[in-house]
Amino acid sequence: MNKLKKKINLARKKWEEFTDNREPIIYVGAASCGRAAGAPELLSDINRFIEENRVKARVVEVGCIGPCYLEPLVDVKMPGEPRVSYNNVTAKTLQNILKAHFREGIPFAKAAIGHFGTNSYHDIPRFYELPMLKPQVRIVLRNCGLINPEDIDQYLAVDGYQGLMKALRMSPDDVIGVVRQAGLRGRGGAGFPTFKKWTVCRNAPDEQKYLICNADEGDPGAFMNRSLIESDPHAVLEGMLIAAYAIGASKGIIYIRAEYPLAIKRLKTAIAQMREYGLLGTKILGSNFAFDIKIKEGAGAFVCGEETALIGSIEGKRGMPRSRPPFPAISGLHGCPTIINNVETLGTLPNILRNGAEWYTKYGKEGNRGTKTFSLVGKIRRPGLIEVQLGTPLREIIFDIGGGVQKTFKAIQTGGPSGGCLSEEFLDLPVDYESLASVGSIMGSGGLIVMDEDTCIVDVAKYFLDFTQKESCGKCVPCRVGTRHMVELLDKITHGEGMADDLLSLRTLGDTIKKGALCGLGQTAPNPVLTTLRYFRNEYLEHIKDQRCRATVCKDLIEYRVIKEKCTGCQSCVRVCPTGAITGPRSEPHNLDVTKCIKCRSCYEICRFDAIAGDAIVIRTAEKRS
Repeated sequence: MNKLKKKINLARKKWEEFTDNREPIIYVGAASCGRAAGAPELLSDINRFIEENRVKARVVEVGCIGPCYLEPLVDVKMPGEPRVSYNNVTAKTLQNILKAHFREGIPFAKAAIGHFGTNSYHDIPRFYELPMLKPQVRIVLRNCGLINPEDIDQYLAVDGYQGLMKALRMSPDDVIGVVRQAGLRGRGGAGFPTFKKWTVCRNAPDEQKYLICNADEGDPGAFMNRSLIESDPHAVLEGMLIAAYAIGASKGIIYIRAEYPLAIKRLKTAIAQMREYGLLGTKILGSNFAFDIKIKEGAGAFVCGEETALIGSIEGKRGMPRSRPPFPAISGLHGCPTIINNVETLGTLPNILRNGAEWYTKYGKEGNRGTKTFSLVGKIRRPGLIEVQLGTPLREIIFDIGGGVQKTFKAIQTGGPSGGCLSEEFLDLPVDYESLASVGSIMGSGGLIVMDEDTCIVDVAKYFLDFTQKESCGKCVPCRVGTRHMVELLDKITHGEGMADDLLSLRTLGDTIKKGALCGLGQTAPNPVLTTLRYFRNEYLEHIKDQRCRATVCKDLIEYRVIKEKCTGCQSCVRVCPTGAITGPRSEPHNLDVTKCIKCRSCYEICRFDAIAGDAIVIRTAEKRS
């Protein structure tokens, strides 16, 4: 432990020199979101500018700070001046930013986030004062976007591995006691008290025990775990060490989907650094604690997010859930006691051990302590990665942090494809495990999908159920057969062939699957359908009785036309129509040939004058409607 303390002191000295900012520092957001938006090209341009202009500056690749809608992000910290953040940076903007800072000695305020139009450093608000960031409480994400995720010294300099050192000075039972007092619940979706699983595993008599980090994040639109690993891998790894010490595990496995190459790369780099610093192997930090970590890449099966299916996959078997009991804490990997914890659960542990249980319980609410990360996506003005206290109302998340929607709010899907769609009446619902469950939804791993008036709720239910049906392992009849029948019924309704009795069938099938499916994934699969039937029943009836899709999404129920009185002849619709169905000279109302229209919605979405209408097709026979 003394060797690590020396390394920490050196790391802090280096960090102080780094943050003293004697040389300019250029930060570039280089997680997956930033890279997809063009960060690699910007990095090349920055290095070229530095070389050509013989500028002395440090270039630091950091992870995801949260607001994905602002990527790519570039920050410049000049000596003695505050850090200035620039968003949606292009190659041209970058040159102006670099010239302003390094040649003129002023920020390029025109492109700075939240600028007031002057070129003064003091008139540019700090990044964490932005509306999306200010209401957040960042515990798990505290380092994301601020440190180099591939530099262990920077993690050490910001109190990294202090939680582990504190844990090693305690008994394993005392560590479990701290987690119990903190009230930490599993962040993978179920919200089971972490200490309870640990206690069962700790008390198991077997000599060999395993700890598994579940990084098999498979929900559509979810990226919380990926972003944390890409931005702060050592936080998750330190959490694994703490958990392993508490339960008595000597072997750890990170089960991560192969579609996360950057996260895997940074984990491998971090694990190599841990070996070099004596944080893995035998007699860790001079104690009797021995632990090692391996990475297992999954093939992307959604069902492998379920813990028993995940264990089967690691063992080389087909990833399929098994009946419980015995629970993995008693008989898991290779028949040995095994704890499976989510990435966020593990990333939270160093903060709890370092600061204490009492500190952690200041956040959240009774029974739901701490914070939760969410991927906020969909029809939202400010999509991205956020972290809020448990118990924060949906309204605050959607409108204060997310900036609301451009059109009329319709619904929010919580908990990913197995979650529920909640209507406007639930905007003041606090986001915690029990409150969401009381209205038929779940917390899940943390996906939040916002929908507006252009969303067809029946189509959304079909999309999510189709996803879970295709990802079903097929082991149990309720899930394998029941979800297929539900998808077929929803397909009928969206094609204008549904009947009133279909709604009762959907309800009956959904209730049966929830009660009879083998695993949690199957049991929650009907949630999108059951909640939309409950809160948006009128929209189902419109599809069945009126043959109408109010959002103009279901192609068989709509026919597009041009509203002559509103059409200005701007020709935007003409340019995007892939079949040439829209014609007409500029500045004159256009025409739409329904025989050529493939109902792709391109014209509807691009028209700024609401001159494209989607009307119901009244061609159904009495026989179909009966």
